[in-house]
Amino acid sequence: MLLDDSPIADAGFLGAFVERGDGSRVLSMPPGRSEFERDTAARMLLAEGLGLDGPPLPALLTVVRG
Repeated sequence: MLLDDSPIADAGFLGAFVERGDGSRVLSMPPGRSEFERDTAARMLLAEGLGLDGPPLPALLTVVRG
């Protein structure tokens, strides 16, 4: 898995978990966020993207599958 800085700087964007056609996976997150925010967002995105059990996401967060 690759961790990549996202070019999206929107304050409401926490990151993206992308599974490419070749099966490789990328966790893309905006730089400049606090360590706590990056860690929390990464855990939520990975759990959701990998289909792991975890607490439900807060209502304010939206997961988009495409």
